[in-house]
Amino acid sequence: MQFQSNVTKKMLSSVSIAALAVTVAACGGGGNDNKGAAPTNSPAASEAPKNEGGDKAEKPQLRQLLPFERFDPNKDPVAAYLKEKTGYDVKYDQLPAENADEKLNLLMANQEAYDFMKLGKSQFARLAASGALEPLDDLIDKYGTNMKQVIHEETWNSVIVDGKKYGIPEGTAGTQVGTELVVRQDWLDELGLEIPTTTDELYNVLKTIKEKKNVIPLTGGKDPMVGDIASTFGITTDWVERDGKLVHAVELPEMKEYLAFMNKLYEEGLMDPEWGINTSAKAIEKFSSGKAAMYRLAWWDAGNINNALAKNFPDAKISIIPFLKDKDGKTQVVGSAGVTYVVAIPKWAKNKEDAMKLIDMKLEKDIHKGLAIGEEGVHHEVKDGKYYPIHPKFADEWNNASYFLTGTDQDNYPIYWQARVRKDENVQKYFETYQANAKEHMVIDPLTYAPPIDAISKNTQKLAKLREDSFIKFIGGVEPVDNYDKFLAQWKSQGGEEMIKAANEWYQSNK
Repeated sequence: MQFQSNVTKKMLSSVSIAALAVTVAACGGGGNDNKGAAPTNSPAASEAPKNEGGDKAEKPQLRQLLPFERFDPNKDPVAAYLKEKTGYDVKYDQLPAENADEKLNLLMANQEAYDFMKLGKSQFARLAASGALEPLDDLIDKYGTNMKQVIHEETWNSVIVDGKKYGIPEGTAGTQVGTELVVRQDWLDELGLEIPTTTDELYNVLKTIKEKKNVIPLTGGKDPMVGDIASTFGITTDWVERDGKLVHAVELPEMKEYLAFMNKLYEEGLMDPEWGINTSAKAIEKFSSGKAAMYRLAWWDAGNINNALAKNFPDAKISIIPFLKDKDGKTQVVGSAGVTYVVAIPKWAKNKEDAMKLIDMKLEKDIHKGLAIGEEGVHHEVKDGKYYPIHPKFADEWNNASYFLTGTDQDNYPIYWQARVRKDENVQKYFETYQANAKEHMVIDPLTYAPPIDAISKNTQKLAKLREDSFIKFIGGVEPVDNYDKFLAQWKSQGGEEMIKAANEWYQSNK
């Protein structure tokens, strides 16, 4: 379990923020001189050729800034589809793979002529705070007919700064779980063991496997928080409500109990001795090569791990371990939800109204469905009420479709999106099983749909690193768990106390 934030590794310095704010204030919504800041040689939107389409009204070419991806969006079939359906020709530019935030800062300081931008949450937070973004309430009221219907009210909270909406939130593909423990069922059968349902049973299974099979009982990749186990100690989301207030997970007394249990597994050789340095790929290799018996598997890796195991051991079998119960027989599972990206309009954009019209058109029911999964009978088909991709057309032409989203129909997009998990039988099986196992037990973080909170944005990354490093030491016995209070005091003094205060200020005012 790690705090789910898209805070990037390189934060905008206070000097850059100040400079950007001054630049924005000076521009007063005016134009730009394009002083060599453009990532491509494309013309500014105001100088671009006009385009006929849709309602036959003359439409300007729009220019959008996007995150980096390893393809040219201007040549993608989805871009052509959107141009045909909306009548808007869009020139797509990407941020670079390296130093993306620095490039974004430069583009904004030079008032580059973008009409709209797809930003990470931390990028959005910084630009909104600096004054670089246009407040969108009036434009949404005037042109946002579709988005007001399909974006949920709580999702809008994530883009409200000082009482105004500064972006269009792009929701996830529904509340989901991504991982669950899996085990070599053929080895359980060989040893006469049952699938564990509690941590006590899990301990006994791991101990027997170590004694009888001489393999790594439980492997994993560096993350010290194994959610399937932590939840049995009452550790779920990063923030939880206790007695009407938000408390961070590191403050919970149950955290010490969880770490003590994991340290016990480590000291007795029941978990991978290389846990603290394993990558996910290395842990998967250990499981699929027969060196480990149990692993917390992401459903999107199910195809690769099953294929590799079948190649190495044709008679091997894998079982998914249903989420464990706590001492009271209760099961809790952390569900991921919230906002992946935010679409924003620069304060100096030339075509604000057309940008908003386009964003809203992409949320019209039929256009949005086509954007998500293409044309029925060409890119997808319907079987038993479910959407399935048609191979190879879907992968060849529609694999990058989610990149072009600028908001989602939160009721229907998760249904369309599941066509993507049906590209592989194992991926589909594991995804659907995980969701079914979690269905009645999911909890989400109370800050999932909170707007950018500066104290959290600026402290989350460094405190997550402190927590990870410290917890690995606790689990590995480098640092005794009895010293946990020393870690907690350090965590609070380095920004945790500030985060707790800010989180509760927002929470109390939005109950």
